[in-house]
Amino acid sequence: MSARQFPVKGHYRYRILALVFMATTINYFDRSIVGVMAPALQSLFGWSNKDYAAIMVSFKIAYGIGLLFMGGIIDRVGTRAGYTISIATWSLFGMLHAAIKPAFSLAGFIAARFGLGIGESGNFPAAIKTVAEWFPKRDRAFATGIFDASTSLGAILAPFVVGAIVTAEGKNWQIPFLFTGILSSVWVLLWLRTYRKPELHPKITREELEYINSDSEAETKDHIPWVRLLPKRETWAFALTTLTDAVWWFYLFWGAKFLFEQFGVDINNVGLPFLVIFVMADAGSLLGGLASGALIKKGWSVNKARKITLLVNAAIILPVALVPVVASKWLAVFLIGVGAMGHQSWSINSYTLVPDVFPKKATASVIGIGKMAGVAVAIAADISLGAVLDQAGNTGYFWAFIIAGFSYIVILGFVHLLMPGMIPLDDDLKYIRKNRD
Repeated sequence: MSARQFPVKGHYRYRILALVFMATTINYFDRSIVGVMAPALQSLFGWSNKDYAAIMVSFKIAYGIGLLFMGGIIDRVGTRAGYTISIATWSLFGMLHAAIKPAFSLAGFIAARFGLGIGESGNFPAAIKTVAEWFPKRDRAFATGIFDASTSLGAILAPFVVGAIVTAEGKNWQIPFLFTGILSSVWVLLWLRTYRKPELHPKITREELEYINSDSEAETKDHIPWVRLLPKRETWAFALTTLTDAVWWFYLFWGAKFLFEQFGVDINNVGLPFLVIFVMADAGSLLGGLASGALIKKGWSVNKARKITLLVNAAIILPVALVPVVASKWLAVFLIGVGAMGHQSWSINSYTLVPDVFPKKATASVIGIGKMAGVAVAIAADISLGAVLDQAGNTGYFWAFIIAGFSYIVILGFVHLLMPGMIPLDDDLKYIRKNRD
């Protein structure tokens, strides 16, 4: 039955989606503020580029470690409890940044970012699982696009909030970390009060529940250990798509430093460039989700719709390789925005590959495995970039943007080789049907 033929009464699923949107906004605000304050903190505490890279790496190591078990925890305890554990953890360590003394700034930030990474590793597995529970396949890319747009909103808010509070010399740097803790506490209360699975929720209508389950399989109670997922080619196809997370984190954590070092944009003036970049990224999130969903509703197979959308994204991103050679600040900002736009569309379509192929009970675990691979590449990128910047100046940015521009098209080729037909898997991880695409 098509979406138009299926009567829907009730929209409670969008209330759940709004909470996921809010959580991810807080997540990226919390994650972004160090990158925004990087030039000021480097000056205040005397960090080298290698020191700053070490702080970023500590977050990513913890994030990668967390992804190994957080997805499994969420699959075991459920989305309601798992999401609560995740955000409570990152809120605690986020606020602990504010207690770090200048004499121990490097060690303190490394430790605090490590704890933050553990907590934040649960956000995307929980968010994707929530979407899989509350939306049918035909709507998942759009729903994912909506909440994924909040990553850009968090990144947009960070420079404006930080710029209004923190001086170029770093005064008041503790306040943004405390601010996120308050927001997170409010979210936890709303989440615990609001969230239940659709089939257990007292406020969902029968018609809406039927719509949610109209093209989705029921989730069984058995858990699939992540070691059983490792041999599946589909797991590694998704993991390859997440390698581009290193590019997104490059924009997020090194973008303010690049604009400062290349064009003299300081902490009090970085808000507008970030607004342009991440508004464009938000457009990519929404349009990317709409594009593949619309193609599916027109009768395209899920395989064809997702991959064609990914191919278009990869082509759009190519001009970002020109960023380090342009002389205009605003042209550089625009090109980074184009790259961020393409990445966000790429990202939300790659996320939907997991519930498209895997059973619901494996969704969070596969997301965790894939994201861990992306983190490993991002760690290597941070270490390399920090070393090159200290030794060879801005030459490091040249190679970073070249890789950022061309990596997507190469990765998509390997994804298609690993998963040419996107054949769904049942609860035993056996193929359900053949796909001729």
